[in-house]
Amino acid sequence: MADLAVHNALITGGGSGVGAVMARILADNGVKVAVSGRRSDVLAEVAEHENITAIVADVTDETSVRDMFTTMVDMVGTPDLVIANAGMAESAPLGKTSVDLWKRTMDVNLTGTFLTFREGLTAMDKTKPGRLISIASTAGLKGYAYVTAYCAAKHGVVGMVKGMAAELANSPITINAVCPGFMETPMLAKSVENIVAKTGMSDEAARASLAKINPQNRFIQPEEVAETVMWLCSPNAASITGQAISVSGGEV
Repeated sequence: MADLAVHNALITGGGSGVGAVMARILADNGVKVAVSGRRSDVLAEVAEHENITAIVADVTDETSVRDMFTTMVDMVGTPDLVIANAGMAESAPLGKTSVDLWKRTMDVNLTGTFLTFREGLTAMDKTKPGRLISIASTAGLKGYAYVTAYCAAKHGVVGMVKGMAAELANSPITINAVCPGFMETPMLAKSVENIVAKTGMSDEAARASLAKINPQNRFIQPEEVAETVMWLCSPNAASITGQAISVSGGEV
Protein backbone atom coordinates (compact mmCIF):
# COMPACT_ATOMS: atom_id res chain seq x y z
CA MET A 1 0.00 0.00 0.00
CA ALA A 2 1.00 3.59 -0.63
CA ASP A 3 2.37 5.68 2.24
CA LEU A 4 -0.30 8.34 2.70
CA ALA A 5 -0.76 11.24 5.11
CA VAL A 6 -4.56 10.89 4.96
CA HIS A 7 -7.06 8.38 6.31
CA ASN A 8 -10.61 9.67 5.64
CA ALA A 9 -11.58 11.24 2.32
CA LEU A 10 -14.58 12.88 0.73
CA ILE A 11 -14.88 13.13 -3.05
CA THR A 12 -17.64 15.15 -4.70
CA GLY A 13 -18.81 13.90 -8.07
CA GLY A 14 -17.58 10.50 -6.94
CA GLY A 15 -20.14 8.37 -8.73
CA SER A 16 -18.50 8.25 -12.16
CA GLY A 17 -15.49 9.24 -14.22
CA VAL A 18 -12.33 10.32 -12.47
CA GLY A 19 -14.18 10.68 -9.16
CA ALA A 20 -15.00 6.98 -9.07
CA VAL A 21 -11.47 6.04 -10.16
CA MET A 22 -9.93 8.16 -7.39
CA ALA A 23 -12.32 6.69 -4.84
CA ARG A 24 -11.43 3.11 -5.72
CA ILE A 25 -7.67 3.71 -5.78
CA LEU A 26 -7.74 5.49 -2.42
CA ALA A 27 -9.99 2.77 -0.95
CA ASP A 28 -7.68 0.05 -2.27
CA ASN A 29 -4.90 1.77 -0.31
CA GLY A 30 -6.82 1.66 2.96
CA VAL A 31 -8.41 5.12 2.94
CA LYS A 32 -12.03 5.31 4.09
CA VAL A 33 -13.81 7.22 1.34
CA ALA A 34 -17.16 9.00 1.17
CA VAL A 35 -18.34 9.66 -2.39
CA SER A 36 -21.05 12.23 -2.99
CA GLY A 37 -23.28 13.16 -5.89
CA ARG A 38 -26.89 13.68 -6.83
CA ARG A 39 -27.57 10.20 -8.24
CA SER A 40 -27.92 7.46 -5.66
CA ASP A 41 -27.83 4.69 -8.28
CA VAL A 42 -24.36 5.49 -9.64
CA LEU A 43 -23.02 6.19 -6.15
CA ALA A 44 -24.25 2.77 -5.01
CA GLU A 45 -22.11 1.04 -7.65
CA VAL A 46 -18.95 2.75 -6.41
CA ALA A 47 -19.92 2.09 -2.78
CA GLU A 48 -19.82 -1.66 -3.35
CA HIS A 49 -16.19 -1.38 -2.19
CA GLU A 50 -15.95 -2.08 1.54
CA ASN A 51 -14.05 1.16 2.18
CA ILE A 52 -16.45 3.43 0.25
CA THR A 53 -19.63 5.08 1.57
CA ALA A 54 -22.17 6.90 -0.60
CA ILE A 55 -23.73 10.23 0.40
CA VAL A 56 -26.33 11.93 -1.79
CA ALA A 57 -25.64 15.68 -1.92
CA ASP A 58 -25.80 18.71 -4.20
CA VAL A 59 -22.63 20.84 -4.19
CA THR A 60 -24.56 23.91 -5.37
CA ASP A 61 -26.70 23.94 -2.22
CA GLU A 62 -25.11 25.31 0.96
CA THR A 63 -27.27 23.31 3.36
CA SER A 64 -26.74 20.11 1.37
CA VAL A 65 -22.95 20.53 1.48
CA ARG A 66 -23.00 21.20 5.21
CA ASP A 67 -25.18 18.14 5.78
CA MET A 68 -22.85 16.10 3.56
CA PHE A 69 -19.93 16.67 5.91
CA THR A 70 -22.06 16.07 9.01
CA THR A 71 -23.07 12.71 7.54
CA MET A 72 -19.50 11.92 6.58
CA VAL A 73 -18.20 12.57 10.10
CA ASP A 74 -20.94 10.33 11.52
CA MET A 75 -20.47 7.49 9.03
CA VAL A 76 -16.79 7.62 8.08
CA GLY A 77 -14.93 9.96 10.43
CA THR A 78 -13.34 13.40 10.38
CA PRO A 79 -12.08 14.21 6.86
CA ASP A 80 -8.41 14.82 6.27
CA LEU A 81 -8.72 14.70 2.47
CA VAL A 82 -11.38 16.66 0.60
CA ILE A 83 -11.47 16.43 -3.20
CA ALA A 84 -13.71 18.91 -5.01
CA ASN A 85 -14.30 16.99 -8.20
CA ALA A 86 -17.92 17.71 -9.17
CA GLY A 87 -18.12 19.65 -12.42
CA MET A 88 -20.02 20.28 -15.62
CA ALA A 89 -19.36 21.88 -18.99
CA GLU A 90 -21.62 23.01 -21.80
CA SER A 91 -20.34 24.64 -24.97
CA ALA A 92 -21.66 27.77 -26.68
CA PRO A 93 -20.06 30.83 -28.26
CA LEU A 94 -20.04 33.79 -25.89
CA GLY A 95 -22.74 35.59 -27.85
CA LYS A 96 -25.08 32.65 -27.36
CA THR A 97 -24.16 31.94 -23.74
CA SER A 98 -27.33 32.52 -21.74
CA VAL A 99 -27.30 33.87 -18.21
CA ASP A 100 -28.81 30.53 -17.15
CA LEU A 101 -25.90 28.58 -18.69
CA TRP A 102 -23.41 31.01 -17.11
CA LYS A 103 -24.98 30.63 -13.66
CA ARG A 104 -25.20 26.83 -13.88
CA THR A 105 -21.54 26.62 -14.85
CA MET A 106 -20.47 28.90 -12.01
CA ASP A 107 -22.74 27.19 -9.48
CA VAL A 108 -21.35 23.71 -10.08
CA ASN A 109 -17.70 24.40 -10.89
CA LEU A 110 -16.86 27.45 -8.78
CA THR A 111 -19.46 27.87 -6.05
CA GLY A 112 -19.58 24.10 -5.57
CA THR A 113 -15.83 24.00 -5.04
CA PHE A 114 -16.00 26.97 -2.67
CA LEU A 115 -18.71 25.37 -0.54
CA THR A 116 -16.94 22.00 -0.53
CA PHE A 117 -13.67 23.53 0.61
CA ARG A 118 -15.25 25.89 3.15
CA GLU A 119 -17.33 23.21 4.85
CA GLY A 120 -14.61 20.59 4.46
CA LEU A 121 -12.05 22.85 6.11
CA THR A 122 -14.50 23.55 8.94
CA ALA A 123 -14.85 19.79 9.55
CA MET A 124 -11.12 19.04 9.42
CA ASP A 125 -8.77 18.82 12.40
CA LYS A 126 -6.46 21.73 11.64
CA THR A 127 -3.73 20.44 13.94
CA LYS A 128 -3.12 17.38 11.74
CA PRO A 129 -1.94 16.93 8.14
CA GLY A 130 -4.74 17.41 5.64
CA ARG A 131 -5.25 17.84 1.92
CA LEU A 132 -7.73 19.95 -0.05
CA ILE A 133 -7.60 19.14 -3.77
CA SER A 134 -9.63 20.51 -6.64
CA ILE A 135 -9.88 18.59 -9.89
CA ALA A 136 -9.84 21.67 -12.08
CA SER A 137 -8.82 21.70 -15.75
CA THR A 138 -6.33 23.17 -18.19
CA ALA A 139 -9.31 25.49 -18.83
CA GLY A 140 -8.22 27.11 -15.56
CA LEU A 141 -4.79 27.82 -17.04
CA LYS A 142 -5.61 28.94 -20.59
CA GLY A 143 -8.57 29.71 -22.82
CA TYR A 144 -10.63 27.48 -25.09
CA ALA A 145 -13.14 28.70 -27.63
CA TYR A 146 -16.86 28.07 -27.04
CA VAL A 147 -16.50 27.28 -23.32
CA THR A 148 -15.89 30.77 -21.95
CA ALA A 149 -18.09 30.19 -18.89
CA TYR A 150 -16.23 26.99 -18.05
CA CYS A 151 -12.85 28.70 -18.48
CA ALA A 152 -13.96 31.56 -16.23
CA ALA A 153 -15.15 29.14 -13.55
CA LYS A 154 -11.99 27.06 -13.59
CA HIS A 155 -9.76 30.15 -13.56
CA GLY A 156 -11.74 31.15 -10.47
CA VAL A 157 -11.03 27.80 -8.86
CA VAL A 158 -7.29 28.17 -9.45
CA GLY A 159 -7.37 31.68 -7.95
CA MET A 160 -9.30 30.43 -4.93
CA VAL A 161 -6.75 27.65 -4.38
CA LYS A 162 -3.89 30.15 -4.41
CA GLY A 163 -5.68 32.46 -1.98
CA MET A 164 -6.56 29.63 0.40
CA ALA A 165 -2.98 28.34 0.29
CA ALA A 166 -1.79 31.70 1.61
CA GLU A 167 -4.34 31.51 4.43
CA LEU A 168 -3.36 27.93 5.33
CA ALA A 169 0.42 28.32 5.01
CA ASN A 170 1.00 28.08 8.76
CA SER A 171 -1.12 24.95 9.11
CA PRO A 172 -0.37 21.31 8.17
CA ILE A 173 -3.17 21.45 5.56
CA THR A 174 -2.23 21.93 1.90
CA ILE A 175 -4.47 22.91 -0.99
CA ASN A 176 -3.81 22.34 -4.69
CA ALA A 177 -5.57 22.14 -8.04
CA VAL A 178 -4.97 19.28 -10.44
CA CYS A 179 -5.60 20.48 -14.00
CA PRO A 180 -6.14 17.71 -16.55
CA GLY A 181 -6.38 18.25 -20.27
CA PHE A 182 -9.11 16.46 -22.21
CA MET A 183 -9.67 13.31 -20.18
CA GLU A 184 -11.34 10.01 -21.07
CA THR A 185 -14.53 10.50 -19.05
CA PRO A 186 -18.30 10.81 -19.63
CA MET A 187 -17.79 14.60 -19.90
CA LEU A 188 -15.49 14.01 -22.88
CA ALA A 189 -18.09 11.75 -24.49
CA LYS A 190 -20.65 14.56 -24.24
CA SER A 191 -18.19 16.99 -25.85
CA VAL A 192 -17.67 14.58 -28.72
CA GLU A 193 -21.43 14.16 -29.15
CA ASN A 194 -21.83 17.93 -29.29
CA ILE A 195 -19.14 18.30 -31.97
CA VAL A 196 -20.72 15.54 -34.04
CA ALA A 197 -24.18 17.12 -33.75
CA LYS A 198 -23.03 20.64 -34.66
CA THR A 199 -20.45 19.89 -37.35
CA GLY A 200 -21.46 16.59 -38.91
CA MET A 201 -18.03 15.13 -38.14
CA SER A 202 -17.76 11.42 -37.50
CA ASP A 203 -17.26 10.32 -33.92
CA GLU A 204 -13.69 9.30 -34.76
CA ALA A 205 -12.88 12.66 -36.36
CA ALA A 206 -14.38 14.56 -33.44
CA ARG A 207 -12.30 12.60 -30.96
CA ALA A 208 -9.17 13.17 -33.06
CA SER A 209 -9.82 16.93 -33.13
CA LEU A 210 -9.78 17.02 -29.33
CA ALA A 211 -6.92 14.57 -28.83
CA LYS A 212 -4.56 16.62 -30.99
CA ILE A 213 -4.79 19.52 -28.52
CA ASN A 214 -2.57 17.36 -26.30
CA PRO A 215 1.02 17.43 -27.68
CA GLN A 216 1.14 13.69 -27.02
CA ASN A 217 -1.93 13.37 -29.28
CA ARG A 218 -3.98 11.39 -26.78
CA PHE A 219 -6.51 11.77 -23.99
CA ILE A 220 -5.50 11.86 -20.35
CA GLN A 221 -6.59 8.74 -18.48
CA PRO A 222 -8.43 9.09 -15.15
CA GLU A 223 -5.84 6.86 -13.50
CA GLU A 224 -3.13 9.42 -14.31
CA VAL A 225 -5.07 12.09 -12.43
CA ALA A 226 -5.75 9.69 -9.56
CA GLU A 227 -2.05 8.90 -9.21
CA THR A 228 -1.26 12.63 -9.14
CA VAL A 229 -3.73 12.95 -6.27
CA MET A 230 -2.07 10.00 -4.53
CA TRP A 231 1.28 11.79 -4.76
CA LEU A 232 -0.22 14.96 -3.27
CA CYS A 233 -1.53 12.84 -0.40
CA SER A 234 1.89 11.45 0.43
CA PRO A 235 3.83 12.75 3.45
CA ASN A 236 6.59 13.97 1.14
CA ALA A 237 4.18 16.37 -0.60
CA ALA A 238 3.68 18.46 2.55
CA SER A 239 5.41 21.48 0.97
CA ILE A 240 3.36 21.37 -2.23
CA THR A 241 0.57 23.92 -1.79
CA GLY A 242 -1.10 26.66 -3.82
CA GLN A 243 -0.19 24.91 -7.06
CA ALA A 244 -2.11 24.29 -10.27
CA ILE A 245 -0.60 21.05 -11.52
CA SER A 246 -1.11 20.47 -15.24
CA VAL A 247 -1.69 16.86 -16.29
CA SER A 248 -1.94 17.45 -20.00
CA GLY A 249 0.89 15.94 -22.01
CA GLY A 250 2.69 19.29 -22.17
CA GLU A 251 -0.25 21.41 -23.31
CA VAL A 252 0.39 25.14 -22.86
